[in-house]
Amino acid sequence: MLNPKSKTRILRRLRRLALGLFCAITLLGLTRCGESDAAVQQEILAVPISLEVQRFDREFDAMPVDGLDGLKGRFPFLFPAGVPDSVWLAKQADTLEVDLRNEVARVYPNFDGYQAELELLFKHARYYFPYLPLPEKVITLTTRVDMDNRIILTDSLLLIGLDSYLGRDHEFYAGIDRYQANSLDPAYLVSDVGTALARRLVTPSRERSFLDRMVYHGKILYLKDLLMPQEEDAIKIQYTQEELQWTRENEGQIWRYFIEQELLYDTDATLNARFLDPAPFSKFRLVLDNESPGRIGRYMGWQIVRALMEDGSLSPEELLQMSGEEILRASKYKPPK
Repeated sequence: MLNPKSKTRILRRLRRLALGLFCAITLLGLTRCGESDAAVQQEILAVPISLEVQRFDREFDAMPVDGLDGLKGRFPFLFPAGVPDSVWLAKQADTLEVDLRNEVARVYPNFDGYQAELELLFKHARYYFPYLPLPEKVITLTTRVDMDNRIILTDSLLLIGLDSYLGRDHEFYAGIDRYQANSLDPAYLVSDVGTALARRLVTPSRERSFLDRMVYHGKILYLKDLLMPQEEDAIKIQYTQEELQWTRENEGQIWRYFIEQELLYDTDATLNARFLDPAPFSKFRLVLDNESPGRIGRYMGWQIVRALMEDGSLSPEELLQMSGEEILRASKYKPPK
């Protein structure tokens, strides 16, 4: 027989589980239960956002020989002054360019689903940060897999290089390191736009400590929690599910290593390459290195910021004004055991 206290604890757990299930079903995954209630989500969904998508990749591919001037008139910002027409005509006929455009057309026969996801992302951005300029026009194109410029976000335009999102196992990416190819997947397209939005909100710290650098990335990832509450954590941080699971399981060991090695307040720039920059694995200089994903420091910064924000007492604006040291102290972060 269970004693009354045990029964009470069990009932409380069951109620919490029921509440979690209710949130997931009722809100169709559009909110985290700790984020807000259904009424707030309805407010977000009611935010007026309308995006116009222009498929430059398709229009350029279908352009007749005498159609270049018309395309220049519609997309003047994509045609730098001084580049002769012959360059663009050669680009249209180039076999590699043709193959890229054909594959983009196959993977993205229409963009409706992504447009809806982008509009939802922008609704959240407008709700939480009404002063943030948001583009009203999205232009898709090919960039010869220019990974560094696959997403270009300005106040008025969002440019998306679709040939950088053909799928992590696509044959075009065979010569690219696996850790980089993993990010070239349609699953990350909208999430990368979320990253670009968050970066416009987070000012890099003037402090050079490893802690401040971790927390900078943690702020970006936390803003993605707000902007994309329906998205999986693995997608937000560009990890595979296996990489995320490994990191969660070893979070305590990672934190202990940072403390024991006295890295938090270290200003050594090489820590970026070891723990923050994209890489096949993080560099603890231990046997476990090859098991770890890269950018572990970003994940740890994310968990520190989450620990600070979980009780809902601070606004996102207050978070953005805090230093890494202030956030760590106020968060009372403790990794799971």
